[in-house]
Amino acid sequence: MIKSMTGFGRAEEITGDYKLSIEIKSVNHRYLDLNIKMPRRFFPFEAEIRNIVKEYVSRGKVDLFINYLDFKDKAGGVYLNKNIVEKYLDIGNELCEDYNIFDDLKVSHILNLPDVISIDEPKLDEEEIKAILFKVLKNACTSFYNTRLAEGEKLFEDVNSKIELLLSTTKDIQDRYPAVLEEYKSKLILKVNELLNGASIEDNRIATEVTLYADKICVDEEVVRLISHINAMSDEMKLDTGIGRKLDFLAQEMNREANTILSKSTDLNIANYAIILKTEIEKIREQIQNIE
Repeated sequence: MIKSMTGFGRAEEITGDYKLSIEIKSVNHRYLDLNIKMPRRFFPFEAEIRNIVKEYVSRGKVDLFINYLDFKDKAGGVYLNKNIVEKYLDIGNELCEDYNIFDDLKVSHILNLPDVISIDEPKLDEEEIKAILFKVLKNACTSFYNTRLAEGEKLFEDVNSKIELLLSTTKDIQDRYPAVLEEYKSKLILKVNELLNGASIEDNRIATEVTLYADKICVDEEVVRLISHINAMSDEMKLDTGIGRKLDFLAQEMNREANTILSKSTDLNIANYAIILKTEIEKIREQIQNIE
């Protein structure tokens, strides 16, 4: 079943010691673009996190958010680096004296200066936190995968209905073509008779004119190629993943054939059929932009 590139998933685990929540969302994108926002304590696991996410998605712009709260009574310390503060103050005083600058330095300014504050984060058991992280991550990815699958089912139904319409409309063009030639032949004979005032004309001359007209408006090759592309798209829709780019290519080829049919058409019915083809192909192209 096809999968949408749009999806959302969330999972969390809460105990008396901690709360870990993970959200993952995605939109359509040409390639896989995975962005991760997480606490620094999880940085060592980034490569493994990326590999896990790639098991669930192969294309799209994916944002992953990891939030962790530790409730245990072993919070890390926050320390003031007094030596660094004194150096900042010395430099500030020197600036005031040398350049006659008014000193408006506030505590909030000092606290925002680099390296003034150090945070000693609590030590965690690496294997324990890793196991928790990967468990919640896989649950979030499963939720994420399921939403993309559900959206993919809707896309599948919509695109398939349009494929059926394309096929039936193309066959309408095939069926209409012989009638167009007969109508042209009848009009030609009527016109010739009017011009010759009842005088006879050889049948082979009429046949030659009809043949030239048929060559001019013939769309047999375009119709054959169009049907081939439509069938190829229908087959591609039955595959599981990695079909978005192929579908887009097929839609472009189908649009090219529809344009040629429209440009060759001298019949209003065939022209209308060609317009229907172009309209539905464009709708398909919009939908498949979101297929993985």
